[in-house]
Amino acid sequence: MKVRLGNYIEEYSKKNKADEDIPVYSVTSTQGFCRDYFGKEVASKDKTTYKIVPQGCFAYNPSRINVGSVDWQRNEERVIVSPLYNVFSVSEELDQEYLYYYLKSDFALQRIRAVATGSVRDNLKLEMLKEFPILLPPKNDQKTIANNLDRVKRIIELRKSEIDKMNELIKARFVELFGDPDNNEKSWDIDKMEHLCEVGSSKRIYQNEQSMEGVPFLRISDLVNRIDTGSKKCDLYIPIEKFAELKEQGLVPRSGDILLTARGTLGRCYIVQSDDEFYFQDGMITWLSNYDRRITALYISYLFEMPGFRKQIDALQAGSTVAYMSISMTKKLNIMVPPIELQNQFADFVKQVDKSKVAVQKALEKTQLLFDSLMQQYFG
Repeated sequence: MKVRLGNYIEEYSKKNKADEDIPVYSVTSTQGFCRDYFGKEVASKDKTTYKIVPQGCFAYNPSRINVGSVDWQRNEERVIVSPLYNVFSVSEELDQEYLYYYLKSDFALQRIRAVATGSVRDNLKLEMLKEFPILLPPKNDQKTIANNLDRVKRIIELRKSEIDKMNELIKARFVELFGDPDNNEKSWDIDKMEHLCEVGSSKRIYQNEQSMEGVPFLRISDLVNRIDTGSKKCDLYIPIEKFAELKEQGLVPRSGDILLTARGTLGRCYIVQSDDEFYFQDGMITWLSNYDRRITALYISYLFEMPGFRKQIDALQAGSTVAYMSISMTKKLNIMVPPIELQNQFADFVKQVDKSKVAVQKALEKTQLLFDSLMQQYFG
């Protein structure tokens, strides 16, 4: 039976008027309630207007709940959040974990976006949320549903943790073989990027040349998220005829080339695979190709992930208001050049770890499908 959510939630509107020393929290879409999300910038602020969130209450940012920034407070006896947040308590008839999953469901998120669209910053007021319909089985059944979802979610988190640990293993092996790029303690040769490969960008594709079908046209966000370029899971394309024209002119990345993010999140690498067919935004992504025999694409891609190397990139950005790495900047990067035999040894190690990662990734995808199907089953 579906009921009105407002019958089971109530605004909680107590503020920290006495300026008590209560931990400051934020609510994000990925971490839920978390501390220090904005660093220490709130330390000197007047926190008397901040809202108190007791354990068991919910809080959400009205302009961010549309992306899932909502959670119930289970960390401490009391926390405080920005005055911008909406805070509400929950009736004993409604299980908090069950409500949490409901608010994270596709059904709820689609309704949130539909209701909030057009208001100031797509703002979802608490009174709007109270009008939402929610399926309310008996409390024991709610707990069973929440527990089922919790178990599957924990498996998902475990799989992600396994992948993270394997990525860290590769980085540790990199440092073991090559040392820290910041100080080059192994005294490898250093050369400029422009001497080791060709550095360029794509040809501009104007809006009237784009289409709704054809060959995927990648934006920088697609590359940062490392999409599968062969899956055509994007929303911009260029006509097949235009792509064929660019390919004939030698303006299409080939297998083994690297795409390098040059704006926003700098230095994220994607090594082009043999079966990839796509094009990408000019000025947003730098293109590395035709490598010197002293260097491999795989080595460069991992070098860009090392904190010691990224100091160079940060130094290039000093004083800049926009994170941007031009082609000329990229050409001048100092690249540590270890023996090719060591680079090949590293590539063999990565290949072995990647085999394990593929197996874990497949298991993760299956578990995620199970979670999604359960959410659909429980919340529609």
